[in-house]
Amino acid sequence: MPGPVVSLIAGGDVSKENASGYVSAVFDGKNEQMESVMEFLDENGFIPEDFVDGETRSFYNSLGIDDMYFKSESVENISNNILALYAGKVNAFSKNDKRLEVRLDRESEDRAMFIDTTSPGISVLSGPLYEQRIDEKYLNSATPDKAYRLESFRSTDARVRCYFVYKCDFVNPKPDANETDLAVISDKSFLERATPNTMVIYQHIVKTVTERTGPVIQMIEIEGTKEKRLVIGFKQGTAMGIFSALSDLYHYYGCTSARKYVEQFSNGVTVMSIYLCPVPTAMTNPTHPPIETSIYQIMKEVSLLYCIPQNMFQAHFISGKLSLQETIYAHCVCHFVGHFLNRLGSEYTSVSQFLDPNNAAHAETLNNLKRRFRQETFTADYIFEVINDYPELIHSLYLGFAGKYWVQTHGADELPSLSSQRLRVDRVLNDEELMTNISRSVRNEHQEKVMNCFITFNQHVLKTNFYTPTKVALSFRMCPKFLPSVEYPQPLYGMFFVVGSEFRGFHLRFGDIARGGIRIVKSRSRDVYSANARSVFDENYNLASTQHRKNKDIPESGAKGVVLLDEKHQDKEVGAFKKYIDAILDLLLEPKSPGIKDPIIDFYKKPEILFMGPDENTAGLVDWATTHAKARAAPFWKSFFTGKSPSLGGMPHDTYGMTSLGVREFVLGIYRKMNVNPLEMVKLQIGGPDGDLGSNEILLSNEKYAAIVDGSGVLVDPKGLNHDELIRLATKRAMISEFDMAKLSSDGYRVLLDDVDVTLPDGEVVNNGTMFRNNFHLRTNIHYDVFVPCGGRPEAIDLNNVTKLMKDGKCAIPFIVEGANLFISQDAKLRLENAGAILFKDASANKGGVLASLAFDDTDFVKHMCVGDGNVPEFYANYVKEVQKTIQHNARLEFEALWREHKVTGKAISILSDELSLAITKLDEELQETELWKNIQLRDGVLREALPKCLVEVAGLDEILKRVPINYLRSIFGSYLASRFIYEYGCNSSQFAFFDL
Repeated sequence: MPGPVVSLIAGGDVSKENASGYVSAVFDGKNEQMESVMEFLDENGFIPEDFVDGETRSFYNSLGIDDMYFKSESVENISNNILALYAGKVNAFSKNDKRLEVRLDRESEDRAMFIDTTSPGISVLSGPLYEQRIDEKYLNSATPDKAYRLESFRSTDARVRCYFVYKCDFVNPKPDANETDLAVISDKSFLERATPNTMVIYQHIVKTVTERTGPVIQMIEIEGTKEKRLVIGFKQGTAMGIFSALSDLYHYYGCTSARKYVEQFSNGVTVMSIYLCPVPTAMTNPTHPPIETSIYQIMKEVSLLYCIPQNMFQAHFISGKLSLQETIYAHCVCHFVGHFLNRLGSEYTSVSQFLDPNNAAHAETLNNLKRRFRQETFTADYIFEVINDYPELIHSLYLGFAGKYWVQTHGADELPSLSSQRLRVDRVLNDEELMTNISRSVRNEHQEKVMNCFITFNQHVLKTNFYTPTKVALSFRMCPKFLPSVEYPQPLYGMFFVVGSEFRGFHLRFGDIARGGIRIVKSRSRDVYSANARSVFDENYNLASTQHRKNKDIPESGAKGVVLLDEKHQDKEVGAFKKYIDAILDLLLEPKSPGIKDPIIDFYKKPEILFMGPDENTAGLVDWATTHAKARAAPFWKSFFTGKSPSLGGMPHDTYGMTSLGVREFVLGIYRKMNVNPLEMVKLQIGGPDGDLGSNEILLSNEKYAAIVDGSGVLVDPKGLNHDELIRLATKRAMISEFDMAKLSSDGYRVLLDDVDVTLPDGEVVNNGTMFRNNFHLRTNIHYDVFVPCGGRPEAIDLNNVTKLMKDGKCAIPFIVEGANLFISQDAKLRLENAGAILFKDASANKGGVLASLAFDDTDFVKHMCVGDGNVPEFYANYVKEVQKTIQHNARLEFEALWREHKVTGKAISILSDELSLAITKLDEELQETELWKNIQLRDGVLREALPKCLVEVAGLDEILKRVPINYLRSIFGSYLASRFIYEYGCNSSQFAFFDL
């Protein structure tokens, strides 16, 4: 289902029996307890006897504290709290300060209480910041076993705010996954106290939250009062810090809250109820909008707050200098500046003029220089400080953004915030005026460069979901023309930029029809995160570029998506992935599609389809992405993701070896050419039996494994790891941490990430298991014949460490087939080849599930492609086999072409691989633009040859031509002709050879 639900319920859902929606707890012994408290205070002596009665009764009757607190607290604790309040009054009197300041906190394992003196409708930036503390300690947990409920009240004189936190005692702490019955999943205290009306409201919200990605938001009028009840439900752990951020939001719009409740449910849902009313100054100000208008605006912005509850420029929002939209806009652009600020300078440009960007080694050198320049110039902290110093510039730049992407949808009379009249009266400056304004305001050219990036951002956003009220993360479809060609020589076709509360991400593609996996990048430490944050876009670009070269002989060009988890959210990969996908879907669906949430200004003005697949940390999430696209009525849902389950018509890469068959063909090709016996080959593999590529490489292999490295550590046996045990792990998709150690020889060992001071069989002591794992592939104390990287971070072998793989000028490992993208940098590949290695880079790993998804309608797709109850449709079985044969055939053709060209030209295979890919893709593009497509006989003949035969037989070529988009068909036509020609005749063949083909 789609993301958030927002509904304004005017005049409905009126709470009649109790305005709070909760039955007040009744403590029969309250009066007796109060007497005991007075006696305790009298004996204590700190409060004068004449004041004890008044202070005690005020605490019991004027602060809005529910009887539940008194029922569960001891006399001593209550007395101490009254004493603390009295001390605050004495302190204020001694300073001749009429303002009462009380800050009181009491915490235990199962409960906590916080009391603070605050002014209604005003957020604070200093002091104890109890709400932020409650967020971090009690409400941000994503697990029901660490769930706390909260009740908060403001005193009758509005000066004191009390918070009471209780650990949840659920009726059923571990309900069924789909359970939504409140009688089963609620906290027992909630069931005792919630009114029937509240139960109805919460039941609807809880059920809806479980069906959707984002929050559910409702406003309910309270009969006979000026209060409005704002109710928000969302999945636990998906909106860190939103409780305190909501206070900042409604304070900004002139509202305060009388009562607040946070309820947790054991099925993983959080529901917040906030009772809002205008602050006294707003009620007496005739120019202030009515409470209904403020509430409506708050509701519209809750989803923006849900996307990023705590943005980098929150202080400007709390102080009132900037609106929520302005600060979150600045937050997103700050990330944009960090990735794309052109900070390389004239020195880089001068060096680049002497190097050829089309030469792989030169390109690698330029990339290394670029990385160094970026690390040593503008840092993320510096960029933030510059932006933070100029809130007025942010305001002007935001108006330019809003004027382009919001005003045109809703009309110039209603700007996207009624928080400040300046948004209505300030003139929107054009780009030239903005640049002049920036130049006059900043202190130096570096600051000017940072702020000018806002204009670049505004100019190149083609569409965004920023103003839709039902988003779960912010997405921007960018025109990538702002990327400097000196840094990114191969122009991108499309670019998506996504920002969420736990992550930021990109999706890049090099053609209209393009395909590639989505990977989630995790960081084990702060230093690793900083490095990943600096390089995430370049990694995404290089991965997509590599995929583009790999996809040369299939219809789709290269694409890739990367999601970088924020430093503090390394455990949020599932939630981040779901938000990333949903936010991109916001921008893919047509405006009139049933799944579209709200109109979006579209300067791209063309339909788009993205073809995605699994990659690092996302293999188990592709089914959700497929069903979610279907729930949002995306017409392309069947083809949205490859690698999905057979029940959804997919061909899982792990089950059918789709990502490994091409890699394996290159390994076997080397053995064939070198006339060696695979059984005698000693092998090193990075990427273990738990991964897609690694598990299938094990299942397809018959070499003698000496070492495997995976996410859990290193497993070594120079005499050969037990093959049956490796097969067991690969079949189970388990890490080497589960390897049966009894099956190692006396020379074998295992070192896991957290191991320290481990003594190896040869006497070497490993001090740090993580460092040992990270650098194990560079050790040459064990003899290997073949090395197949099936995982690991990009450029794990580069020019700085490649010499560690050499002995006496020769590569220590004679055969290397790079299964994992970019594991070895290009310059390191050339060094290894020059040192005698036979090395094949980024071997073809084609998949083939997209075409059938496009060729069948929904009914035939289910009939022919969906496996149900273990029954495999005949077509599905035949189609899988044909796709597997196509992958192997394409890989053999490429291997033979590269081997032939290497023998003829003497060029390094790593260079030839790029030349071959570029030649095919260039000819492909040219063929699609020729008149050959209009030759019906030729077109149909090529398509019959290129398409899976079983698909043509069952669907029929005529129906395929009707259903499959023409740009996809033209891509099939061009890629098939181009690849077959280049594979057979080489990169530099004549036009006559083509006509001969």
